[in-house]
Amino acid sequence: MKKKLLKFAFLIVMTVTMTSCYTFTATVGKGPQNGIKTVAHNHYLIYGLAPIATADTKQLVGETENYSITVSHSFIDGFLNALTGGLYTPTTVTIIK
Repeated sequence: MKKKLLKFAFLIVMTVTMTSCYTFTATVGKGPQNGIKTVAHNHYLIYGLAPIATADTKQLVGETENYSITVSHSFIDGFLNALTGGLYTPTTVTIIK
């Protein structure tokens, strides 16, 4: 029984530590032209189920027609998520014009 419990605990630890980072990139128009980079953050509760505050991408982009948006979990975002046990889950939004 002890060996099974130890194997199960090892499996859980490996599953949690070996997850990959989430990254989503969308390119609008011809993509970034000038290389101007803007970074903002989204704030969520309970593993991202309840949004607290999200970045207003329309305001960050302005009137630019060619840009890319990347939403990702940085190392710091993952660390804060792990530190709070999933209660607070931030994401990083990067817009390149």
